[in-house]
Amino acid sequence: MKNNSTVEAKILPTIKALGYELWACLYLTQGQHSVLRVYIDSEKGIKLADCERVSRQISALLDIESPLAGRYNLEVSSPGLDRPLIKEEHFQRYVGHKIRVSTQTPIDKLRKFKGLLQSVGVTGIVLKQEEKELVLTWDNILRANVLPEMNK
Repeated sequence: MKNNSTVEAKILPTIKALGYELWACLYLTQGQHSVLRVYIDSEKGIKLADCERVSRQISALLDIESPLAGRYNLEVSSPGLDRPLIKEEHFQRYVGHKIRVSTQTPIDKLRKFKGLLQSVGVTGIVLKQEEKELVLTWDNILRANVLPEMNK
């Protein structure tokens, strides 16, 4: 799962003009099936009509601009409650929240971690797990998501 900065640069002005924030733009390839997944956000939340509106606009733009080779499906959605954390600014926004992180290489024989996002720095993040702090470097973070807080 990799952020696609080429496509992001093309669609960002359109998404902003429509009044939304571009959370992420991911291009996923799985054999012959490729997906361009665009996550949009708004202070008012995202509804299906918002996704349809953005999808129509950027689909037309991508048909003209053609920044991606081959066939792909376009998916536009909200990042959801368990939103993916992809960019450093995403992590910055969720300092003090519980997150889930998967690493590329194991740390103490583990690759999946949950904890409180303590801080974000140039080299990576600090995750607080109970009484222990775990330092995860950017190059070892495979995937990260916010853990939704359930009302009690």
